[in-house]
Amino acid sequence: MGCNAHEISILITDNDQIQQLNKKYRSVDRPTNVLAFPMQEGRFKNITPGLLGDVVISCEKAQQEADKAAISLFERMSQLLVHGILHLTGFDHETSVQDAEKMEKKSIKLLREIETNKDLKAF
Repeated sequence: MGCNAHEISILITDNDQIQQLNKKYRSVDRPTNVLAFPMQEGRFKNITPGLLGDVVISCEKAQQEADKAAISLFERMSQLLVHGILHLTGFDHETSVQDAEKMEKKSIKLLREIETNKDLKAF
């Protein structure tokens, strides 16, 4: 049985740039912590079949959130990256309570695989 390899691209940016992207693509004029741009759906999905999509993280926002939660920036970035990747693979916490619970459960499972801090929660 083979494994289908998929790639993602990750962009680390600041609040100003992520706010511009959030406004342009989501019509939300404020910075956010993470955006995910799936490439396996829509009109151009066959252009790069191995590319799941792009994850954009605001390092500035991540640092603010890490400070507030008393965790390291690295831990917060792990949370955001997992969150973005799950969005690329079809998870959506905004559709229903059940979908949010399913996404949180998967997030925790993945964080336990990659993080040394086994108490780190999904966000």
